[in-house]
Amino acid sequence: MKTQQSLFSASILLLALAFFQYTSAQLSPIQSPVSAPPAPPLPHPPVTAPAPGFNTVPLVPVSPSGAPTPIIPKAPSIDIVQILRKAKRFSTLVRLLKTTQLINQLNSQLLTSGSGGLTLFAPEDNAFSKLKAGFLNSLSDRQKVELLQFHTLSSFISISNFDTLTNPVQTQAGDDSKRLQLNVTTYGGSQVSMATGAVNATVTGTVYTDSKLAIYQVDKVLLPLDLVLPSKAPAPAPSAKTKTDKTKSSNVDGAAAGDDGDSDSGDNKDLPAEASAGSKFNVEGMWVCVVVGVALII
Repeated sequence: MKTQQSLFSASILLLALAFFQYTSAQLSPIQSPVSAPPAPPLPHPPVTAPAPGFNTVPLVPVSPSGAPTPIIPKAPSIDIVQILRKAKRFSTLVRLLKTTQLINQLNSQLLTSGSGGLTLFAPEDNAFSKLKAGFLNSLSDRQKVELLQFHTLSSFISISNFDTLTNPVQTQAGDDSKRLQLNVTTYGGSQVSMATGAVNATVTGTVYTDSKLAIYQVDKVLLPLDLVLPSKAPAPAPSAKTKTDKTKSSNVDGAAAGDDGDSDSGDNKDLPAEASAGSKFNVEGMWVCVVVGVALII
C-alpha cells in the first residue's frame, strides 16, 4: 500500500514538473533574429582613357560605351559638323561642308550598313588663311566639292594603318592619278606626311577616332593639281568665219559687176572671188567671139 502511494506521489511530481517547464517556455519572450552585417560597397569600374593618336589625345573624345541605351530613337550620334565645332578650330571647313551640302552625304555614308567608314583630313582655320587671297571665292561650286572630297577617304584608316596605303591614294574626288594624286608617307609610325604635287602637308594630330570615323588635323589645305593646273583649252569652233568671208567676197564681186545683190548674186555667194571673176570674163569673151564671127560673115 505504501509503495503504491509512493509511485502515485512520484507521478504527480513528474506531471507538475513537466507542466511547469511547458508554461515557462510559452511565457518566455521571442528573441529577435540576429541582423547580418552590411555588405561592402561594390567597387566602381575603372575609367579607361581614349586611345591617343600620334602621341596626342583626340580633341573630341568618344562617348562612353557604358551609357544607357535610350528607349526613344534619337538622331545619329556621329555628326562630323558637331565634332569639328567641339574642336573649335575648323570653322572654315565647317562652312564649306555646309554650303556645298557635302556634309549630308558624308553623314549618310557613316550610317550605311556595310560601309567601310570614313577618314577625313581636316585643315584648321590657320591652314586656310595661308591660301592666296580670294582663292576659295574663285572656285565654282563643283570645284569646292572636289576640294572637300580630295580630303576624304572612303574607308576608316586607323593611326597604325597609314603605312598600308598604296600610293597614289584614291580619294572621293576621283581616280585621276595625274591631276588628283595624293601620296602618303609615314616615318616610324609617328609622323605622316602627304604630297599632292602642289603642296606638302603633315598630319599634326587626331581630332576624333572610333571604329567608323577618323578625323585627322593637317597643317595645310590639300590642293590637287586639278585646281592648280590650267584647264585644257576647248577645241576651236568650226570655220564659220571662213564661210562669212566667202559670202562677203561674193557680194562685193556681184556689186562690182552691176548686180542688185538679190537673186543673181545669191547664185555665187558660196564661191570664191576668183571663181566669180572667171565666170564674168568667160561670158564677155563669148560675146566678143560672136560679134567677130558675124562681122566676118558679112
